[in-house]
Amino acid sequence: MSKRRAFWLGAGAMVAAMAVSGAAFAADKKQPKKKDYRAAALEVMKASFQARGQATLDRLNQDEAQAACSRSAAGEPLASDLKKKMEEAQSATVKYPADSKYLGSWKSGERIAQTGRGLQFSDDPSEPAGGNCYACHQLSQQEVAYGTIGPSLYRYGKLRGNSEPMLKYTWAKLWNAQAFNACSDMPRFGHKGILTEEQLKDVMALLFDPESPVNQ
Repeated sequence: MSKRRAFWLGAGAMVAAMAVSGAAFAADKKQPKKKDYRAAALEVMKASFQARGQATLDRLNQDEAQAACSRSAAGEPLASDLKKKMEEAQSATVKYPADSKYLGSWKSGERIAQTGRGLQFSDDPSEPAGGNCYACHQLSQQEVAYGTIGPSLYRYGKLRGNSEPMLKYTWAKLWNAQAFNACSDMPRFGHKGILTEEQLKDVMALLFDPESPVNQ
């Protein structure tokens, strides 16, 4: 191969490489940043929802804790100091019974634990919501269909007793589980108004009453 031919072949390869590099650079400049991807995805998601009855669009607005947990799920782990601050903030939201009584009716509590209806557009807003506790926990031996996302609560009161600190801890856990574990999968039943104070007392009775199937 002559020197002149080699020169022009080399020059051609260089020009081609520069063209490819330039095209890649231009394409890269057109791509939105990761932050823009997230915002665009949120807009698409929000646009796909429509308000129907009691299922309104305000549910799409995350509070500070939810937003931090979403970022964590997307690959941004919570720093230990942020996790502690989040748990302290969530703990401050817990409201204990106005009459200082923690236990209601375990029979009503069992119905709440079995019921998953409530707060959906197809549900009657005049009817109370359920806790759907069996979706994540074992509570009694009689019920053979239960989830395992959460720990077994069978014999909860029998194993732990019903001291004042234990009652307060369990109430707070039901009210807002993120007070003890930031980004917990457990619904914040009291904090988000899913269950009323009376319903929470009934669920407490299900967990602690010696006559409850949970403690048999």
